[in-house]
Amino acid sequence: MQNWILKRELSDQEQSVFAPYGELLGHLLFHRGIKTEEEANRFMNPNYERDLHDPFLILNMKRAVDRIIEAISKGEKIVVYGDYDCDGIPGSVVLHDFFKKINYSNFYVYIPHRHLEGYGLNLPAVEKFAQDGVKLLITVDNGITDVEEVDRANELGIDVIITDHHLPQAEVPKAYAILNSKQEEDKYPFDMLCGAGVAFKLVQALLRTGKDLWNIKEGWEKWLLDVAGISTIADMVPLHGENRVLAYYGLKVLKRTSRPGLLKLFNKARVNLADLTETDVGFTIAPRINAASRMGVPINAFNLLSTTDDVEAGMMADYLESRNNERKRVVTKMMIQVEKMMESDNGLSVIVVGDKSWPPGVVGLAASKIVEKYKRPAFVWGLEGAKEIKGSCRSDGKVNLVDLMVATGEGAFIGMGGHALAGGFSVSEESLDTLALKLSEAYLKLTTNNLDTGSPSLEKVEVDRKISIDDVNLNTCNMLAKMAPFGMGNARPTFLLENLEVSSVNYFGSKKDHLRLDFEDSFGGKVSAVMFGFRDKIDKDLSAGDKIDMLAQMEVDTYGYRPKVRLKIIDLR
Repeated sequence: MQNWILKRELSDQEQSVFAPYGELLGHLLFHRGIKTEEEANRFMNPNYERDLHDPFLILNMKRAVDRIIEAISKGEKIVVYGDYDCDGIPGSVVLHDFFKKINYSNFYVYIPHRHLEGYGLNLPAVEKFAQDGVKLLITVDNGITDVEEVDRANELGIDVIITDHHLPQAEVPKAYAILNSKQEEDKYPFDMLCGAGVAFKLVQALLRTGKDLWNIKEGWEKWLLDVAGISTIADMVPLHGENRVLAYYGLKVLKRTSRPGLLKLFNKARVNLADLTETDVGFTIAPRINAASRMGVPINAFNLLSTTDDVEAGMMADYLESRNNERKRVVTKMMIQVEKMMESDNGLSVIVVGDKSWPPGVVGLAASKIVEKYKRPAFVWGLEGAKEIKGSCRSDGKVNLVDLMVATGEGAFIGMGGHALAGGFSVSEESLDTLALKLSEAYLKLTTNNLDTGSPSLEKVEVDRKISIDDVNLNTCNMLAKMAPFGMGNARPTFLLENLEVSSVNYFGSKKDHLRLDFEDSFGGKVSAVMFGFRDKIDKDLSAGDKIDMLAQMEVDTYGYRPKVRLKIIDLR
């Protein structure tokens, strides 16, 4: 059950700051932490030159740039080692396109296999690079924890430049240079870039230093914003500061992209580039890029983004589409098994489920669905094709997963890591029987719910504002679009609509588990609202004439002859 928390109205003095943007936008901006006219202007009108910081403010940037230019001047073999997800792969394309632009050919891109090699640098790959004559290794979106692997590279005569955005541990690798603004001694003004964002800053610095060497037109790097923008949106970094600029201009460049792989992919997904939004990145591009590593070979996703060959682009788009469809089938099958497992739910605070036949690459997707349905943290594991049992975990928002795994105590996990809301782990088969109990005991210690009353805790949902059904129109949608792109740190506004009378009800989908409600506004027009998977959230069927309160977000449906506004239902009573 959800507790709807309506954000307070602004005073006249608070509202006056936002006079140029109108009353609704002013209200929304204020509650996103924007308090001055200058801050509002920067947010509403991103500017590439003004809002991106000097890349040389990043610790070790000059040292990294000098070493890369030295390698280029000597003709040394360079390898770009990118992570296998929708941050590392586009980030690797950023560096690939830079080397191609300056006509440097003695390099290649290496994307490790998720199941066979695992995350980050690995010793067999490092040793193979040495055999290949590699003298410089540049990581993208990984490397900050790979102490042993960097030591081995140093022994083999390979200099390592780490570009990463993950949190450094107590011991950092002895790399030639580390570009990561989360280092304590780094004074860069913005430390929330994604991996591709760090790679983009490196290319900015390289082009500035080598402008007389390569004679590249100033501003060329803006064409790399399509892939840097994809990662910024897909990797769930907060969309403010530099990230807002990268995402904002990234979408603009994506609408004009000439990358044949992306064009083929958009065509298959029936995405109209003129109407492209961050939602298309999150639900069209990112799942397909990630499907390559979850269900197949990740280098194929890199090939799709980097190729200039139309035939290869078509082949790679077909490959990613098939892997993504297979990923959907596998997750659907897994969720059917999960529902059967949950029939004997033990009621523990943390759900632990898994099967040796489940591929570890997709268990995180199942974990997210479990949290959404059962409102508890979920730890989901699999083994298929892997050397050890691996899993992914997702939080219900009440507990930090890293804290939870640490609090479980020694011996529960072989390995673990991640962030507050998402993480990964490996575990021995012997530990599985007691893992749910240990996690649940740790969860109860960490949470602050009043367990003595026996009453269920309410999930708090912040509501931006109360509106009427008459406010749901294209004018309002166009106004809200000025705040896009939406994402983490800049959520799409959620509105409360009260005492609505349902004019018609339609259940759709193969299982009739999706809901569409129609309402009439005071002008006699029809407003539709949809809720996907509503039976996981609402335990009562609705009928025409029912009165409801509803939380919803506005979106433009571009399908059909002309665009129309509809509501996406978040919750209803």
